[in-house]
Amino acid sequence: MSDTMDSKTRRQFLKTLGAAAAAPLVLPLAGASAAQAAAAPERARKSDKLIGIQAGAISFVDEGVEAVLDVFQERAGVNAIFLAVFTYGRGIAGRQVPGQPLPDHGKQEYDLDFHGGNYATPHPEFYRRTVLKEVRAPDHGSLDILEAVLPKARSRGLKVYCWAEDVWRGDVPDIDKAQEVDFHGRRRGSLCFRNPEYRCFLEGLMQDYARSYPVDGIMWGSERQGPLGDALGASHGGGGDPSRAGCFCGFCKEEAKKRGIEVERAFAGYTALESFVKAAREGKRPRDGYFVQFLRTLMDHPEILSWEKLWSDGQHDSYKTIYQAAKSVRQDVKIGFHIWHLNSFSPFWRAEQDYSRLAESADFFKAVVYNHCGGPRLSSYIRSVQAALFRDLDTADVLKMHYGFLNYAEKPLEELPAGGLSADYVYRETLRAREGTAGKAAVYPGIDIDIPTGKNEKKTAPEDVREAVKAAFRAGADGIILSRKYSEMRLANLAAAGQGLIEAGVLKG
Repeated sequence: MSDTMDSKTRRQFLKTLGAAAAAPLVLPLAGASAAQAAAAPERARKSDKLIGIQAGAISFVDEGVEAVLDVFQERAGVNAIFLAVFTYGRGIAGRQVPGQPLPDHGKQEYDLDFHGGNYATPHPEFYRRTVLKEVRAPDHGSLDILEAVLPKARSRGLKVYCWAEDVWRGDVPDIDKAQEVDFHGRRRGSLCFRNPEYRCFLEGLMQDYARSYPVDGIMWGSERQGPLGDALGASHGGGGDPSRAGCFCGFCKEEAKKRGIEVERAFAGYTALESFVKAAREGKRPRDGYFVQFLRTLMDHPEILSWEKLWSDGQHDSYKTIYQAAKSVRQDVKIGFHIWHLNSFSPFWRAEQDYSRLAESADFFKAVVYNHCGGPRLSSYIRSVQAALFRDLDTADVLKMHYGFLNYAEKPLEELPAGGLSADYVYRETLRAREGTAGKAAVYPGIDIDIPTGKNEKKTAPEDVREAVKAAFRAGADGIILSRKYSEMRLANLAAAGQGLIEAGVLKG
């Protein structure tokens, strides 16, 4: 625990720890006897497969470090914690998303003052070359969550990974000096991978975690796509504004010139693409149809794809930067990447996320195979791309076409939101990741537990988790990562993961 923790946060944290020590939690694995439950931590340490769980600082503050570790080991046989140490988003940090049902553990209220940032201690010497210096998360005073969790986790034989993601707030000091720019010259909320300020920040962050803390590894996630996907609205979050595609900042323009790309032609191409998407969404059918008009736009403006490749290469270069920065200070630290769920839905994005290429700079991958929330997400993606690019077809045909592209055999569109995707989807995506990496990097499928979905959409059930876990290991997974964050998981569903591990032969029953 940090020596500089403010007194209020310190008192709250110690009070939580004391309460946990006075009333230890007994939470056996689903279907396990008391003797089996008592042996769960020992089984977790001896498993040769990684059994990870993602958790944010708030859970340890609310429930106490020892109590949370008890739950992880006794419920699910966890042997690795992916601790959310850097993010400005609620996806991996904070309590339950406001408006969603609170889980059956933790503080029974929403953290409406959530801010985010770095939940460890930024050491200034690592950030001298970037303007992005003031990133300390204010949520828990000066609590350093790595200092709080690492010793206790290590004493139990648990590994600890830093889990950081590419999500920012617009009010971070000097963030405007690193943001992307759309082709109309407006700043975007995301940061540019080619901007030296951001590149130096990533280098410093990785070196800071690797050198300042005895962590076992670092996982980085970047859930955003390039200008082509943005312009088309090809996302499970719904169609976006085609005029906001980027990045077209000075650093990207400079790189374009080095590649022989005519910048003005690229601007003209994305302007034409914007007009196509807006007209298509209004149902204004081109003479030769929507898809033909899209292809004609690409042929008239090949710079569209050239700029997409430029952006994609920048993202891949950032992965190399992260890998090399961490390895430069500690060769033994494991570096891996969270592969966005869009990889399961979009043929365009899948083409850019080539596991064999990515494995050149990675020790492991968390392949997102969230099948429970995957139904609503796939349904949203299909409706988004059908609204413009594939408007010549009805949504059922667009879905059938994507099943062919992606090698799935899942539910019809009307059943996807409430039904989710099957365990077979988990099996196929895990197998594809393993074949893609060809043994160059470990594959840890991300199994979703209680990720929020909308009204009348799929909710996680214990049997879903159990079957997804078994499917991942049937496909040869090197481990799993229970996702998205412990603070939104229900305990019965977490225990079902433990039962799935027993049935898969990963843990002894």
